[in-house]
Amino acid sequence: MTIENPTPKNIHQGRNIKRFREMLGIKQEALAWELGEDWNQKKISLLEQKDQVEDKVLEKIAEILKVPAEAIKNFDDELAINVISNTINNNDNATMTNPAVLNYQPSFNPVDKMVELYERMLQQQKEMIDKLERLIESK
Repeated sequence: MTIENPTPKNIHQGRNIKRFREMLGIKQEALAWELGEDWNQKKISLLEQKDQVEDKVLEKIAEILKVPAEAIKNFDDELAINVISNTINNNDNATMTNPAVLNYQPSFNPVDKMVELYERMLQQQKEMIDKLERLIESK
């Protein structure tokens, strides 16, 4: 089985922001509140429809979501699905020609990483609830 290199294509940064935001369980309103007074839910919705996002805004969102800006800029779901699909469908890794899959030897326990991600998401959710409670109390 050979794996063809996909042709380069534009990464939809707005869609990636939405994916990361949803994975972290953060609502558009909460992200808008974190970005400041100039932002609202509708503006976040429009931002998530953009192919390209201004670097300054993208950096700020990455900081709020606590993910690398490069992850938002470069995440390609089709490529990720292809790598995962090829890994699952080919039980004999020795015959694969994709070096990223062929040489994959994790130096970590994937379950530990999932637990770590879940704990980080819970902490972020707790922080967001605290901020919202402070906002409500200040009114």
